[in-house]
Amino acid sequence: MEAPLLRARSGLRAAASSSSWHSASTAPALVSLSPSPTPTTPSSPSRHAICRSSTATRPAASATARSFSALNRPPPKYPGHVPLTRIEQAGMALGSGIMSLLNPYRADLIATLGEATATPYFIYRLRDAMLAHPTGRRILRLRPRISSKTLSIPALRALPENSVGRAYVSWLDREGVSPDTRSPVRYIDDEECAYVMQRYRECHDFYHALTGLPTVREGEVALKAFEFANTLIPMTGLSMLAVATLKPAERRRFFSVYMPWAVKNGVRSKEIINVFWEEELERDVDDLRRELGIEQPPDLREIRKREREEKKRLKEMRANGF
Repeated sequence: MEAPLLRARSGLRAAASSSSWHSASTAPALVSLSPSPTPTTPSSPSRHAICRSSTATRPAASATARSFSALNRPPPKYPGHVPLTRIEQAGMALGSGIMSLLNPYRADLIATLGEATATPYFIYRLRDAMLAHPTGRRILRLRPRISSKTLSIPALRALPENSVGRAYVSWLDREGVSPDTRSPVRYIDDEECAYVMQRYRECHDFYHALTGLPTVREGEVALKAFEFANTLIPMTGLSMLAVATLKPAERRRFFSVYMPWAVKNGVRSKEIINVFWEEELERDVDDLRRELGIEQPPDLREIRKREREEKKRLKEMRANGF
């Protein structure tokens, strides 16, 4: 009588134990809070199902990482932005570099070269230089633009003769250029860095006015050497390769006069990207040069004029038998 009773009690205990373990293993809140691993049995499909699910999602994540291609571009980050793959960026840098070397007056190619070679380091260095300067930070916050719509050209012509604004507009008139010729930035991904490149591009004519260098090829190469020493933008350094296209006399003058001037002044002067030109228009231009640490180079336009007159005089002397 006692033996059947003991066997019945043992069966009840086993059933209760089995029911308790099953409840614990299927309660999600307890599993998520328990620090110990959840027991599994060979018949349980949960672990294999998790492994299959994890394996199945890997190709999708990989496809997402490789989704940026020439046929599948991400959306633009600002108006006019064109995202590029690394291969496209390298090809554009090479092509625009070769073509701009053959024709240094193609401003669109030079602009493309500047954008293609400014990342991933150099444009961020220039942006950080602005962030480290109080005026530079204010420029980044306000984001002014330089064009004939933001600057009154007639008002600039009415400024005192030695003012920054008068020097700027006099240079524009003498060279026959306009502040509206600068191409918009398209190929730099970071929106703030795109503005930094646009600001550098639109201030380029102020650098011409400050130094007095003309837009002839010799003057552009000299100014690019100065800009490279000051900004480290690769395009400005690569543009100096155009010195190979100069005439022998011009090349000798560049290496003996303008290259030393560019390195000396570009390195020692303050970061010219931090000049708020719109607020300096009425200031004496010589005073601004002293503050920035920039000395004017020899007047290249006057040198070239004297050379032309000398050649003309020698030609006339030969024609007269002297």
